[in-house]
Amino acid sequence: MKFSDLTSKQKAAAVIVSLGTENASSIYKYLDQDEIERLTVEVAQLGHLTAELTEDILDDFYKDCVTQKVVTDGGMEYAKTVLQKAFGESTANNLLDRVNRTLQARSFGFIRRSDTKSLYSILARERAQTIALVLSYVDSEQAASIIAELPESKRLRVVEAIARMESASPEAIKIVEEEIKKKFSGMVTADFTNIGGVDYIADVINHMDRGNEKYIFDELGKKDGTLAEKIRQKMFVFEDIADMDSRSIQRFVRECDMRDLVYAMKSTSPQIKEVIFANMSSRMAESVQADLEITVNVRLRDVEEAQQRIVAKIRELEEAGEIILNKGGKDELIV
Repeated sequence: MKFSDLTSKQKAAAVIVSLGTENASSIYKYLDQDEIERLTVEVAQLGHLTAELTEDILDDFYKDCVTQKVVTDGGMEYAKTVLQKAFGESTANNLLDRVNRTLQARSFGFIRRSDTKSLYSILARERAQTIALVLSYVDSEQAASIIAELPESKRLRVVEAIARMESASPEAIKIVEEEIKKKFSGMVTADFTNIGGVDYIADVINHMDRGNEKYIFDELGKKDGTLAEKIRQKMFVFEDIADMDSRSIQRFVRECDMRDLVYAMKSTSPQIKEVIFANMSSRMAESVQADLEITVNVRLRDVEEAQQRIVAKIRELEEAGEIILNKGGKDELIV
């Protein structure tokens, strides 16, 4: 098992185990019943970890603790400066992003345990701005599911509202929470917190099905082409495979289910087919080509779902640092 393979829950379990029973029991006192149950399950299923892997997990945990402290002491800008000097720009940005999500968790905590269907039933009749604010506090996959169920006109307004968000005051958050907490209980943050924004909505759309993704970009492009392009640059979609470097294409192809590759290539451009075939072994290319020829009457939905799974695999490899995606911006690669 590698560090990049571990979930956040598994890392938490590893930290608890490394602390020993006495220290661990002290931490359990600060957890609610649901957290105790989930953490205990993870500890029970953890299995053996090497000393090197445990050290990596504890180092990551230490960095999180340091980040929480400098953010609390001096705010986000101060923390950014300190962490960049200590760990470098890339690591600092990752740490700050994780802490920022933790800060967001202080608001609307009561909705995160709600199932998607219940949350949708509450939000469906709310104004687009209200829906956008609430969805900025749930995970991107759940937000994508809720947005996909909204009527088309409201769906687009919600996407725009999230993309244009930058920050919200405690007063604004409190007003919205008061409207929603008739059915849920929760608590209000005491500080300004970055919410929504282009990065967040890009992550949300990355979790949507291809049909909704296309609709949003088509319609948003008509209304605000600049905003649509800003979101698009933060995303990775199937068509972006054509811009990937050969090494990265070879890496994700090895990880993909061959059936997904065949289905995904049934309805894609010759350019993408060409770059994928060019980065396969001769034997694999022949096999895929043969399957493409005999695979007929494929539903569009199956093609889109296969493409989405491949995109998810590519994003997973990028998050693990195994491939690099060009998403625009000023980053330069050193070869």
